[in-house]
Amino acid sequence: MVFQTVGIIGAGAWGTALAINIARGGKKVVLWSFDGEYKHFDGVDTPANLTVVQKSYDIANTDVWLCVTPAAFFKDTLKKFAPIYNNQPIIICTKGADSKTHEFMGEILAYVLPQCMDFGVLSGPQFAAEVACGVPTGSTLAGTKRVLDAGRAVLNLAHLDETDDVIGAQICGVGKNVMALIAGFLSIKTAGENERAMIFTRCCNEIINIGIAMGAKLQTFTGLCGLGDLFLSATSTTSRNFSGGVAIANGTQLVGTVEGIFAFDTILNRAERLGIKTPALTQIKSKMKI
Repeated sequence: MVFQTVGIIGAGAWGTALAINIARGGKKVVLWSFDGEYKHFDGVDTPANLTVVQKSYDIANTDVWLCVTPAAFFKDTLKKFAPIYNNQPIIICTKGADSKTHEFMGEILAYVLPQCMDFGVLSGPQFAAEVACGVPTGSTLAGTKRVLDAGRAVLNLAHLDETDDVIGAQICGVGKNVMALIAGFLSIKTAGENERAMIFTRCCNEIINIGIAMGAKLQTFTGLCGLGDLFLSATSTTSRNFSGGVAIANGTQLVGTVEGIFAFDTILNRAERLGIKTPALTQIKSKMKI
């Protein structure tokens, strides 16, 4: 199949950045926004082949869907689009989990759209503003062959790691939020660099253990969705989770949504269900008082 038109569900910073980047690559993009608004990036023009719509049926006949809504609205938004779904491959671009049920986005999609046989996950070191500006960016795309074919055709990124490890890509996306939060906290609240490295590594290993128990592949954690995203999120003050960890350590007001706080509960919930011990994660969460 030739993938020429792309439907993007969600017009926040990441959804809009993907829409601009894909349109820049020559594809026709239909960007759905619940209120008709979309993110504007300084110095970045909206391509002529990008159309912003407010009605869900306007993306019904596009060749591939990208779901880029915040995790908190993922389930309800997907239900809105279920009646018009027409066998498109779906690429989930939302990192995180449901804060109440601790379900990953792929698990939600599987029961909201049980007829969808081809879905995958896009995850990696991706700051939206840089993608919108055309800064070279690499990501991991995990999914079925049809999803990989679609992603290869439409995603205008510098490099794609391709894998069938959908579970691994999702646990990396949730886990990096936790690790970035921890990294920010540890940058303030440790006796020295040695202790910071020790705690960070132990926590990271516990998340990997949870992922392996869920069926993830170890190699996924060393790819762009794992090590790549971890490096970006846990070393940059631009990261909301890193900055959130710093704020928690300093006892100051959190700014915006800090996904790592909700992700922490999800990680520990999965560990408990799987019987995985998490002494390092449990201890640092207690110290953070979240």
